[in-house]
Amino acid sequence: MKMDADPSLIVFFEGRYAPMREARIGILTHALHYGTGVFEGIRAYWNETAEELYILRPTEHYQRWKQNCGILHIDVPLSPEELCSITAELARRNAFRADLYIRPLAYKSAERIGVAIDDQDAFFIAAVPYGEYLDSQNGLHAGVSSWRRIEDNAIPPRAKICGAYANSALASDEARRSGFDEALLLDETGHVTEGATCNLFMLRNGRLITPAATGSILEGITRDSVIEIAARELGLETVERPVARSELYVCDELFLTGTAVGVAPVVRVDHRPVAAGAVGDLTGRLRQLYFEAAHGRLPAYRKWLLPVYAGAHLGKRKQNAARAAEATLV
Repeated sequence: MKMDADPSLIVFFEGRYAPMREARIGILTHALHYGTGVFEGIRAYWNETAEELYILRPTEHYQRWKQNCGILHIDVPLSPEELCSITAELARRNAFRADLYIRPLAYKSAERIGVAIDDQDAFFIAAVPYGEYLDSQNGLHAGVSSWRRIEDNAIPPRAKICGAYANSALASDEARRSGFDEALLLDETGHVTEGATCNLFMLRNGRLITPAATGSILEGITRDSVIEIAARELGLETVERPVARSELYVCDELFLTGTAVGVAPVVRVDHRPVAAGAVGDLTGRLRQLYFEAAHGRLPAYRKWLLPVYAGAHLGKRKQNAARAAEATLV
């Protein structure tokens, strides 16, 4: 799904709320030339019955974002709580009544030639209505890419550094030109890491298995959510270990997780069916449980959700926090 956005949408840019058409950066901006930015992806889901928009795990996303920004010496001068308040206010100002994709991005903002970084930083937060990233209702056909996943000692995949996503773009382009829905990447040792834009899980002999966080992967928040749901709701422990490519061909079920994709079943890999070549029972259950949790329908997971419109009636404190954060940046 393409993410074309209405230029009249309100974004948070240079310390203020402004129409997207006014949010512009110069052509010599450092991040544009050298990839020196760090982004996040956050989802919000509209619950029609409750008439509420729920932002999914925003505090954890902003905590991760600020930590990852530190790898590039980028300073985001607001707390995760202040950033959550700004994001909720952003949704209210746009009067969103649909599922969203929220994109915070912090970057080196100096307008000059030269690869060395300095202390000129900036950030923005934008949100757009956004449906499914991949149509995975009937399962995806994935292909192992000839491009290898970058290593932690090259550009840390855990950090969502803008320049690192050339690696994902190359793999995704190859996959789609080859007739696949998504790419799967190996590391330099030949072990499976993740999809181009998502983490990977498989079911083998009754155990849920995923590559370890030290295996050149993103430490996914959806990944963490699925591990918790699998343990709490299904009594299923997740094993984190290296995954061989050939295991993809003999596993019982296979699925991808990520902010954009949610829980996406994979039914074919490299023109080979995964088991019977249909969405597996466990994957279907996890997919539905995650969907219900993200839409505020499972009380045990309300802790993950920031309600946008109910939050506007809980008092002035959160709204004042957003305004105070804005004032400090103007």
